[in-house]
Amino acid sequence: MKSPRAIAIARSKESRSIRLGLITFFAIIALLAAPVVAFARAAPASFADLAERLSPAVVNISTAQKVDRPSFGPRAGPDVPEGTPFEDFFKDFFDRRGGRGGNEPRTVQSLGSGFVIDPAGYIVTNNHVIDGADEITINFANGDALEAKLIGTDPKTDIALLKLIDEPSEPIPFVPFADSDKTRVGDWVIAIGNPFGLGGSVSAGIISARSRDINSGPYDDFLQTDAAINRGNSGGPLFNMDGEVVGVNTAIFSPTGGSVGVGFSVPANIASNIVEQLREFGETRRGWLGVRIREVTDELAEGLELEKASGALVEDVTEGGPAEDAGVEIGDVILTFDGTEITEMRELPRAVAGTPVDETVRMVVSRKGKTQTLKVTVGRLKEAGGKSEKPKVAEKEDEPEEEKQSFVALGMKFEVLDRKARERLELDKDLQGALITDVESTGPAAKKGIQVGDVVVEVAQEAVETPEAAKEKIDAAKKDGRSSVLLLINRGGDVRFVAVRFPKEE
Repeated sequence: MKSPRAIAIARSKESRSIRLGLITFFAIIALLAAPVVAFARAAPASFADLAERLSPAVVNISTAQKVDRPSFGPRAGPDVPEGTPFEDFFKDFFDRRGGRGGNEPRTVQSLGSGFVIDPAGYIVTNNHVIDGADEITINFANGDALEAKLIGTDPKTDIALLKLIDEPSEPIPFVPFADSDKTRVGDWVIAIGNPFGLGGSVSAGIISARSRDINSGPYDDFLQTDAAINRGNSGGPLFNMDGEVVGVNTAIFSPTGGSVGVGFSVPANIASNIVEQLREFGETRRGWLGVRIREVTDELAEGLELEKASGALVEDVTEGGPAEDAGVEIGDVILTFDGTEITEMRELPRAVAGTPVDETVRMVVSRKGKTQTLKVTVGRLKEAGGKSEKPKVAEKEDEPEEEKQSFVALGMKFEVLDRKARERLELDKDLQGALITDVESTGPAAKKGIQVGDVVVEVAQEAVETPEAAKEKIDAAKKDGRSSVLLLINRGGDVRFVAVRFPKEE
């Protein structure tokens, strides 16, 4: 039998063990409940050292352009009361500029920003900064002013490459491009440029967003920043904290004309690729696929038998183009291109444009619900040029008039597409389908923009040659329980996919 003292000691140890167990238990609970902390680079105490190091490589660009002076009448200029001091002021103002009349050329000047990327004197800026310029002067932070020539421009990304005409007497400071794909929303950045012609100015902020599409061109993929960017900052660099250029400042959103904290920069990975092409060829050489595409909506995804709305839907394939040679068909949905997933339609043109000409890549497409991999050899995009003419087909003799039978579905009426209709609508003589001759103004088809004169050539990705076949396939889709049916519409030779919803049963 244990003594009272032994029993007390045992109870004390048991109590201590329970307390330790409870402490450990609650400590684990506290750790599990604690928020996950993302450790990132701390905000710098000052940007002064970085700005001092980078500013010598950032330049102010002034341009001069000669334009014809318009003819002014004897009362040209602002209307001011006669006999007032303002009359003499404006008279002197116009007299100093060559008078109010005449058609002699006048010089227009503009200012912008840029940055040196090579000690040999190569400078990057925006195309709109130097567009139409007769003279380009590069003003450095140390006071030097040197003439430059244009190497090449790319209006679609608003990038231009300049080079100093005279070799600099000594190496000039330059800055490298960063890998902008590694730039994250929330990263610190600084902008250096020439706002309002005031000279070198520095502003700081963060990356506010990535992949912004501001409808300025087909390859929009802007970085958005809240670092102050104003008029005159165009063409200037946006730096990361390592002193690398992550973007070329190009545009701002501003109801007032000044910075409201919404600025846009061309990502370095796009800009550097363009610069390399301009430097080597004096022009851009973009990849070309030869397709016309559209966004995949939720409604289209159902008709295309896709799990989710993603990819780029092919609505037309250029005859003799790389896509046709690779076996791409109308109705294919391009899901990946050269290993890059195409989640939105606008990602495909950028991926293709950035692929070297004549390079063969793999492309995954979805066709009628099944995926397959195609090999495509990328061609070169021609910036200008007309379409090839199709060979002319001999005229057929008049066909006997046939009795027309019509069918109605989805608020539209179908009839046979005969020779006279093809001629009237200027359609290809080999086109087969169901001609739409009437559209109910409040029906499902009208809501999707379908018009009289359109031709239905496919229903649910199956070709139809007669109105009866179109009606049967639409009814079959409804019977299968689908909420909508996918139609391929030909309008004047252009084709597009339309997903039309079935009306709800009363």
